[in-house]
Amino acid sequence: MVSDVINASDLKKIDPVFGQISFDDHEQIVFCNDKDTGLKAIIGIHNTVLGPALGGTRMWQYNNEWEALNDVLRLSRGMTFKAAITGLNLGGGKAVIIGDAKTQKTPELMRKFGEFVHSLSGKYITAEDVGMETADMDLVREVTPYVTGISESKGGAGNPSPITAYGVFMGMKAAAKYKFGSDILEDKKVIVQGIGHVGESLVEHLTNEGAKVIISDINQERLEEVSKKYGATIYTGNDIYSEAVDIYAPCALGATINDDTINRIQAKIIAGAANNQLAEEAKHGAILQEKGIVYAPDFLINAGGIINVYAELEGYDKKEIMRKTQNIYNTTLEILSNADTNGITTNQAALNIAKSRIEARKNENSK
Repeated sequence: MVSDVINASDLKKIDPVFGQISFDDHEQIVFCNDKDTGLKAIIGIHNTVLGPALGGTRMWQYNNEWEALNDVLRLSRGMTFKAAITGLNLGGGKAVIIGDAKTQKTPELMRKFGEFVHSLSGKYITAEDVGMETADMDLVREVTPYVTGISESKGGAGNPSPITAYGVFMGMKAAAKYKFGSDILEDKKVIVQGIGHVGESLVEHLTNEGAKVIISDINQERLEEVSKKYGATIYTGNDIYSEAVDIYAPCALGATINDDTINRIQAKIIAGAANNQLAEEAKHGAILQEKGIVYAPDFLINAGGIINVYAELEGYDKKEIMRKTQNIYNTTLEILSNADTNGITTNQAALNIAKSRIEARKNENSK
């Protein structure tokens, strides 16, 4: 057997974890493999200063393992700041399962994944994300207590998607208040990109308020279904970013605001449910600021889901879930104002608040 010789100067270019651009002092990365079920998963634990790392499991057909690793690193980091800025005593974690959720997900695979979660003894608590359903979390619950978002019939808080959408709606209204002087979205033109569970719930809120909703998705069948249900217009153009709309709501995968799209964006506000919308936070946040586009930080306004599943751990009711989620409106206004006052991006303003809470707890713990 012959192995290629790697020059020392090239080693840092291929460092699989610590050399990743998305690695941000993560505490633990767990690679999970099971031959019998076909499970290939990665669990990322970013920070547990405030409490156990909580974050959903995403099942996606990544092009390669590097994409999966990069995704779990970015997503778990985002969960840390999401919990911190929302005032929850949780850390940030996330998991990705590599595969097609429609064809490769089985009960056996989900239970095996649950065993890997259980092996971490509560340091990571999972929940549902893209490619997952409440029923999948019920299967995980059969082998570990370290899971949230299970069925209400089993004592859980149920599907977090509607609460996530409500939080995004509250953040969007706050951004409109800041930008337009009114949080009424009637007659505002809004493009919702991605109409999964969260996207559809957001479309419902917007429709009820009288907004002019345009929907975009890779699934034509879903587009037609949601369009018929809510009267939304299906986007048929070839450059969604160049459309002259009031609000752009990315609700699919992340990094849609990148070098290729950012200078084409015509929306006055960006407020959506997708995680990690800015491909490069500092760079793209600054460009949006220069263009006068109000960006509602994603890890703030999409926190309704984590608020919902946190209820299972803390035992508070639906009324308290809604109260905490509605407060996203006030926090968003506070952050937008803070960014303007201090001459920083809205994303940086939100990060500063989240990081200061983590640092304060870290100092308390060290005494």
